Amino acid sequence: MRDTTHKQITLRTAKAVGVIYCASETIALIKQELLPKGNLFDVARAAAFIGAKLTPQLLPHCHPVQIDGMDIRFEFLDTDLHAELFAPETFEQTGIVITGEAKSIGRTGIEMEMLTAVSVAALEIYDMLKPVDKKLEIGNIKLLDKKGGKSDRKKYFSTSPICAVLVCSDSTAEGKRADKSGILIKQMLEELNAEVKYYKILPDEKSQIQSQILEWVKEDVHFIFTTGGTGLGPRDLTVEAVKEILERDADGVTEAMRSFGQQRTPMAMMSRAVAGSIAHSMIITLPGSSAGAKESLEAILPGIFHARKMMKGGGH
Repeated sequence: MRDTTHKQITLRTAKAVGVIYCASETIALIKQELLPKGNLFDVARAAAFIGAKLTPQLLPHCHPVQIDGMDIRFEFLDTDLHAELFAPETFEQTGIVITGEAKSIGRTGIEMEMLTAVSVAALEIYDMLKPVDKKLEIGNIKLLDKKGGKSDRKKYFSTSPICAVLVCSDSTAEGKRADKSGILIKQMLEELNAEVKYYKILPDEKSQIQSQILEWVKEDVHFIFTTGGTGLGPRDLTVEAVKEILERDADGVTEAMRSFGQQRTPMAMMSRAVAGSIAHSMIITLPGSSAGAKESLEAILPGIFHARKMMKGGGH
């Protein structure tokens, strides 16, 4: 199974649909409640719920998902109701449309659970109708929509964010230690189609750090990420340097980073990271360790990119 520990816990939703085709005479029996096996839709709905809950047992690579809400609906196939869902030839037959929607707060999506729920509901209907209909057919099972996680990335920014990465380290600036965290930050940003316009290494000197950040702000760099200088060491000065020039704090950003990191290592509480804005630029200080920088970015990307719209007066 794939490692999902790096993913954020967010609201995930999914909607799926499917059709079981049956004869018009069968639909008449359903409406008149004359089926030999009794009530159709209540049993099929219960089967769908069970199917969704057992998805990880059926599909080996599916992670267990907490289902926080689920709804299964049944409707008779109708052009007026379902024209947007299916091709025109679908309506040459009669049948039952199964629609399922679910919500989950977690690290992985819930689309497979919904596809399984619709499939199992269709199989249950098939089983209950087979004594009276020999031409049953299941089809058109598909995902209609999913939200949460990667699916929501585009809503946070319409154009590529312009970014700068500033490595704050005496030893790296002197060539005694190779930079790892700055390169990692650059790679993670570029994977989200951000443009990393600047990448620079400076010693732990407040005046140099401040001067460089203000230069990028003047150039209207959207997001400035620093790495290093957030700890408790005598030369960890990045936090002080940034605090002195920030115009507005964004404490929620650092709260998210520390909370995310604390779930993975108790050392996350030692970070003194700060975040905030100057003019229309957002500055975020990240730890100097590669693991700390990676986890901090995982906690705030890509949502942090929405800050640009807010700083420009675009609201939430």
